[in-house]
Amino acid sequence: MSGQNTGELLTDLLANAQGRPVDLLVMRAMIEEASEAGAVKALATLGLADERARRDMDELRELLVTWRDVKRSAWQTVARWAVRILLALLMFTMAYRLDLLNLLEP
Repeated sequence: MSGQNTGELLTDLLANAQGRPVDLLVMRAMIEEASEAGAVKALATLGLADERARRDMDELRELLVTWRDVKRSAWQTVARWAVRILLALLMFTMAYRLDLLNLLEP
């Protein structure tokens, strides 16, 4: 970028383009510089413009992966217990209907 910041370069491109037809190369450079300036501003607004931002994003991704694993594990545990309860109820119902509960009496 030859020592200029994005805002200065974009201002220079716009000044050079005034009053004459803009060729495709200048238009692309203007769009690229405006996009970069917008991205930098958006990251700064979110607080992700400093040197710790990459590490923070990596930690957030790890946390999200862990949360998803815990959530999946919790649902699997709930499903296992639901199946066990249903099977126990089924066995109790069968024992009741077959009058097997009387065998438990002394």
